[in-house]
Amino acid sequence: MLTDLPNLLTLSRIVAIPLLVVLVALHDPPADLAACVLFSTAAITDYFDGRLARSRRQQSDLGRMLDPIADKLLVGAALMMLVGRGRLSAWGLYPAIVIMLREILVSGLREYLAALRVLLPVTALAKWKTGFQMGALGTLLAGDSAAGWLHLSFLPVSAIGEAMLWVAAALTLWTGWDYLMAGVRHASGPPAAALTKRQL
Repeated sequence: MLTDLPNLLTLSRIVAIPLLVVLVALHDPPADLAACVLFSTAAITDYFDGRLARSRRQQSDLGRMLDPIADKLLVGAALMMLVGRGRLSAWGLYPAIVIMLREILVSGLREYLAALRVLLPVTALAKWKTGFQMGALGTLLAGDSAAGWLHLSFLPVSAIGEAMLWVAAALTLWTGWDYLMAGVRHASGPPAAALTKRQL
């Protein structure tokens, strides 16, 4: 049901996006810090909604549909705002492009494989990718302005965030390739009706 706690946590990530956009658009130290806290809190719900759904046995098709959508909307909004507001360096733009393209690729693969009734499971490496990605974006949303406001101007926050974004982009390429190869194997294999439960 939509009102189950795991689904509410997933929906909260979508609801947080307009506020996140406003905070990033304001671009003053308190707003940047608030954007970092809001994004980080929303990112943490991604861990808890799945864990709660499993522990409470509230897993559902609705939750499986909403979860990746909420993640991609949140990440996409954060990346677009950072790029649009000039908060990434010229070099920081490239990992942002890689991450966005990978999200589109995986969404397309999932849609295709869903028609074949094949699940594309999340790998352990993909979870590491998500952790670095969310950490990088939260750090970049805070930026040097929030660090200065907190009297931590000696920390190169934006540089740290961009370094983490490059790591996330590298993991993104790796996991994206794994998912692509999995999709190709199913597409070039026997017809969906001929796939056994063991093959799936």
